Amino acid sequence: MKDEFQTLHPSVQRWVYKQGWPDLREIQKKALNPILSGDRDVLISASTAAGKTEAFFLPACSKIANLEAGFGILYISPLKALINDQFRRLESLGEELKIPITPWHGDSLQSRKNNAKKNPLGILLITPESLESLLIRESGWLKTAFSNIKYIAIDEFHAFIGTDRGQHLLSLLNRIDHLLGQYETPIPRIALSATLGELETVPLALRPNQKLPCEIITATKNSATMQIQVRGYINPFQNKSDHLNNAEAQIFQDIYKFCRGGSHLVFANSRQRTESIANALSELCRQNRVPNEFFPHHGSLAKELREELEHRLQKESLPTTAVCTMTLELGIDIGKVNSVIQVTSPHSVASLRQRMGRSGRRSEPAILRMLIKEEELTKNSHIVDMLRLELIQSLAMIRLLIASKWFEPADTSQFHFSTLLHQILAIIAQWGGVRPDHIYTLLCKTGPFNKVSIIQFKILLTCMGGNDLIVQLKSGELTLGLRGEQIVNHYSFYAVFKTPEEYRIISGSKTLGTLPITTVVLKDQHIIFAGKRWKILDVESDKKVIRVIAAKGGLPPSFGGEGLSVHSIVRQEMFEILKSNDYRITVGAHKVDFIDRTAKLLFDESITTFNGANLANQSVIEVGQKVYIFTWLGDKITDTLKVIFIMNNFLVTTISGVIEIEQTTKKTVIEYLKAVLIRGIPTEQELAVYIQDKVIEKFDEYLDEELLNQGYGLRMFDSKNTFSYINKLLAAEQI
Repeated sequence: MKDEFQTLHPSVQRWVYKQGWPDLREIQKKALNPILSGDRDVLISASTAAGKTEAFFLPACSKIANLEAGFGILYISPLKALINDQFRRLESLGEELKIPITPWHGDSLQSRKNNAKKNPLGILLITPESLESLLIRESGWLKTAFSNIKYIAIDEFHAFIGTDRGQHLLSLLNRIDHLLGQYETPIPRIALSATLGELETVPLALRPNQKLPCEIITATKNSATMQIQVRGYINPFQNKSDHLNNAEAQIFQDIYKFCRGGSHLVFANSRQRTESIANALSELCRQNRVPNEFFPHHGSLAKELREELEHRLQKESLPTTAVCTMTLELGIDIGKVNSVIQVTSPHSVASLRQRMGRSGRRSEPAILRMLIKEEELTKNSHIVDMLRLELIQSLAMIRLLIASKWFEPADTSQFHFSTLLHQILAIIAQWGGVRPDHIYTLLCKTGPFNKVSIIQFKILLTCMGGNDLIVQLKSGELTLGLRGEQIVNHYSFYAVFKTPEEYRIISGSKTLGTLPITTVVLKDQHIIFAGKRWKILDVESDKKVIRVIAAKGGLPPSFGGEGLSVHSIVRQEMFEILKSNDYRITVGAHKVDFIDRTAKLLFDESITTFNGANLANQSVIEVGQKVYIFTWLGDKITDTLKVIFIMNNFLVTTISGVIEIEQTTKKTVIEYLKAVLIRGIPTEQELAVYIQDKVIEKFDEYLDEELLNQGYGLRMFDSKNTFSYINKLLAAEQI
């Protein structure tokens, strides 16, 4: 062991020797001095299984080894399961140091919590929601228990940043500094993550008021190897009812062949798809008269079933494949996973990176197989199918991940009015009564809601007063109103996040299915659902219903995206692949191919369509009575354009970044865009007026229309970049 190892506490050194490590890893060595100094925030960004957890805990535990009272480390995780996992990993280190480690969340043993209440010491592992509960209900005890805190660690920081839950977490940390009287000399924050885009901007997201400098630590050595293959499947046009020979059946057979006898993760992008794949694979086991190895894992399953599967993976004693959604993306230790399979294009490059990082541990290569199904082409095929956009999006994401090492940056531009409302209630509940100016200073002026102006804050307080959430006393202090007390006293209050609302899609008296409201949905818009085209007649927010009528327009495409926003960089990479007729990845002097024969056939079809439509040189094409606009930009811009067209009664559908306008001509579309530029692009807030249901975050229902439009508009639209795009489009069309 080198000299830096000697900076660790003897007990920590002893523990490292007992693990049989020949040396510390690079990331662990680089983190020692910055963390031991205790005078800065630290951001540790390294791949999954690179040793980030130990990079923090080895020096941090050395710092608190002789602490005699109070918690020395506060570790915050987005998942209860991850807390339980870290507790198991740290237990032996705690025993070596003779310091207790306390997991604290809704499912933790009450006896452990009681012991910590009586004698707070060592390391506290907690979720943001449990931390909120303690701040409100036990702030006196918390002030004593946290009086010697040396570090606050945030694991899987990418899962928080830019979200309502992340904003909540930042507010909690701000309130802790304030409670402890350490606002000017705050507690160092250590953020851990494998997936952070635009790394240089992350310190501002970790501590918006920049009271401490932040040191970014990354690994320069990367000995990990990766094996990637994209496999294509063609669904026969004539044989869709032949369930034994269609593309879906081929995919099930291949997953069975790849995974049987080992430990694997199969990621699908929806719970329904997860269940159907797991059921089909279990049926194959039954048909082959072998024990079942395939099990579903998603958020709707009972906790006991999820944990049973996680434990089975951890034991590594039985071959096990988990067919999962996003639930196994984060860093829960699930043992050695032989490979990862992605069925359909992933949600994002960041998501793909997290998923791929689940395999390739213990010096073995990370193995990723991506299985992409496309429809057989006919004379009536939709241009999105002809362009094979699901395949092209998958290739683009792999190239961005491997060649560019790019991930989507978090959107930190939002107001988060709903979470601010929650925090106003929480602070009043914590202190009993608080002056409005004090709340504004703590949360907005010097806190994480610094994008909220005084005017917006006053409007929010008026909304809260009108809904009996707060009452202002003659002294000027704010206290909880009757409705506010009911909300705060309910067990569900501590969480700021909620599952996206599922709306029923109804045609006449028939329910077609459900759709999560995560994208822009408005009256007169055309959508593709259950393989058919529909026109939205109405959105009934109170009943959570979208009423539709069948729409004409020919065969819809098979790939309409998965409902989550795609970044502009991804779409631009798709365009570059098509324009250059090359998807391969450059490694040294060589170009690496990573797709199978069928995927290559699909790619060649895409190139033929792209070149045939001259899409390298034009972005607006007319086919029959339809006009297509290929922006090759992210969903914020395409959604902005969509609403701008619908405002003028165009029949519009957006499909995987492509804008389809029915019963019009290219000339009409171009003339309309010229007129839009002349009169000016509507602001994001003006566009939001056209959306019927803008309630996305948990407490949005208490906001007035003005704040709803401001918050929703900023989240969903991008007027400035849409204006720039229209200018470029018109210039390219030589108008």
